Amino acid sequence: PPTPTPAGCPLADYDPFSPAFVADPHPALDELRRQPVAYHPATGCWVVSRHRDVRTVLTDAGTFAPDNALHAVTPLSVPALRVLAEHGFSLPPTLANNGTATHPGLRRLVAAHFTSGRVRAITPLARSLVRAGLREATADLADTGTTDLAARVAADPPARVLLSLLGMRDVDVRLLKRWSRASLELFWGNPGPDRQRGLAEEAGGFHRWLTGRVSGTAASPGEAGLLGDLVRHRLPDGRPLGVEEAVGVCYFLLIAGQETTSQLVNAALHRVLGRPALWRRLAGGEPGLAAQCVEEVLRLDTPVLTWRRVTTRPTVLSGVELPAGAAVLAQLLGAGSDPELVADPGRFRPGRPNARRHLAFGLGRHVCLGAGLARVEAEIALEETARALPTVVRTEERPPMLGLLSFRAPARVLVGHPGPVRGGDDGGPSTRHG
Repeated sequence: PPTPTPAGCPLADYDPFSPAFVADPHPALDELRRQPVAYHPATGCWVVSRHRDVRTVLTDAGTFAPDNALHAVTPLSVPALRVLAEHGFSLPPTLANNGTATHPGLRRLVAAHFTSGRVRAITPLARSLVRAGLREATADLADTGTTDLAARVAADPPARVLLSLLGMRDVDVRLLKRWSRASLELFWGNPGPDRQRGLAEEAGGFHRWLTGRVSGTAASPGEAGLLGDLVRHRLPDGRPLGVEEAVGVCYFLLIAGQETTSQLVNAALHRVLGRPALWRRLAGGEPGLAAQCVEEVLRLDTPVLTWRRVTTRPTVLSGVELPAGAAVLAQLLGAGSDPELVADPGRFRPGRPNARRHLAFGLGRHVCLGAGLARVEAEIALEETARALPTVVRTEERPPMLGLLSFRAPARVLVGHPGPVRGGDDGGPSTRHG
């Protein structure tokens, strides 16, 4: 096994699944940067916390391979593995976990669905879906005095937008969301054996459904959209892409392409609603403010906390020797709050200089293909919600949180009618990370 750091201090206190960390990871991330590369026995990973080191991990693909990006964090039980096998589940190297010669071609295929032109064309749909959700939220407020913006504004629109962008019809969005959340917990959570089995049923059912869709498309190869593109794709050696590989592309894309955007919208709404003066500025339509808020949320509250790599050869980061085959956990959120990156990193400051230097969407050959779409959808959600509900207040300071190794976000965003006048800042000096 890898040896501890030269100082002999493996990370014993870092617990990414603890309630304290999930509620507010920044104190722990501040401590991690004091020992920026250190071995964590519980996850078997070398934790990398400083911006410059995380950047190196993401951009040096020759040394830090993505092979372990989709491995289950918590070892799967035999019953869970048996369930997955019964469903024919497999995730061969395709996108996020692919360091082979097949990756560039598959990435270009998928990227063609996320061009800036296609994002602009889909923007009216995204806005109309958010407005429809806000009509339901307004009805909730009239009936009960409260509503959950996570359910009304953030849940369905990103999934419906993604499916439209990819040309996928006749998809049960609620079922897709259920499959997606189960898959995230199975592979990035810390579920016990009994829960693993139930999650494996959901993940396996999703994989089986995708296999049926891809196989059906293969029988009609002239179909438009992502599925048609995949069955027509040829690998570098001229062979057609197999069904298993096509399903692997779709599996992670249909999860990450919408679930993380829902999480980003939740994080943005929760963060900005906690600043009533800033919310009023948004409601007033201040140009560019929504985009500035989204960028600060990505830096300080990114829903994608970490990403994993494995070393292909011995290497050195911040003076620490890593052996070949070492699992590396890159702290994307920790990189965004690094004092070497920005001044006063704990302050939520929309419009700060060099706002996009964070690594919330990764970097290098595996940078998120949907970054532009996610930004637009989060901006729309902020703009439309503030315009439609300018006087609502956040009624839950610490909501229940999704708390996985690589994903964190509020699970709900409850708002209601205001009571007595409340104080709040507009992004100026505040408590740290608040």
